[in-house]
Amino acid sequence: MKKLVFKKIDAFATDKSSGNPAGAIYLNSENELDPKDMQRIAAELKGFVNEVGYISKIDTDTFNLKYYSSEREVEFCGHATIAIMYDLLKNNPELLKKSTINIVTSKGKLLVQNRIADEDAVFISAPVPHFPDKSIPKAQIAEALGISVQDVSEDYLIEVVNAGLETLIVPIRTLQTILAIYPDFMKLKLFCENHFIDIVLVFSAEVSDKSNRFRTRVFAPRFGYLEDPATGSGNAAFGHYLLKHEKWNGDVISLEQNDKVDQSNTIKLLTRRDEINHIEVAFGGGAILRIKGEYFLV
Repeated sequence: MKKLVFKKIDAFATDKSSGNPAGAIYLNSENELDPKDMQRIAAELKGFVNEVGYISKIDTDTFNLKYYSSEREVEFCGHATIAIMYDLLKNNPELLKKSTINIVTSKGKLLVQNRIADEDAVFISAPVPHFPDKSIPKAQIAEALGISVQDVSEDYLIEVVNAGLETLIVPIRTLQTILAIYPDFMKLKLFCENHFIDIVLVFSAEVSDKSNRFRTRVFAPRFGYLEDPATGSGNAAFGHYLLKHEKWNGDVISLEQNDKVDQSNTIKLLTRRDEINHIEVAFGGGAILRIKGEYFLV
């Protein structure tokens, strides 16, 4: 029997919202668990957390992260990264003094900005974006989402962006419409599988809190659940989408996410220039530790 340090941490949670639950397993080394065991733990935790992140130390300020949902390994999971990095920095006095640390994922090395002291948040640089040349008929998208074609806004383009996950971005006309979207799980999952889409992000420029710029919702049936209530990678892809279409100047903005009118989760986006002067989108937020204990792997 193996004992593992386990935490349940809710990323992007606020005093008005419950955030997005992530499991965190702290490993002594990257190879302490094999992929089969990682998948098994994530499957056992289905319904309790949306993804499980496995963290191990590489050196003093660099850490390795792997992610699993109940269905499969996940290339990159934004909310689990926020949850684990916030918890790691908050509870390590030496790391808390650092302005940045690094993580290594399947998408390469990414920068973590420590803004806990000033903003009670950490920011994660999203993977370099890719805009696949993929065109999906609007009628098919509307049918998969259970809405009418008229509900899709003409003010923005439908587009696929990959900033860690293959993300279909769909503009919706009104806040009322976006809050009312409830797709059929199997129909949307089949749609995503047929078009090789990981997640579907719908957004509206109409918001419930005027301090936010957009309302988003993210559907992820390929990972074993219908909706992700607060998302890092999806909203990072959305940030790259906004930059590409000159709908955002790169300054800090807040997004509201989920299906609740006045209890939305809050995700922040900002940009920075990397060492070769490329613009990076970083997503950020805080987290709340709910459970701390040991996981017994028999």
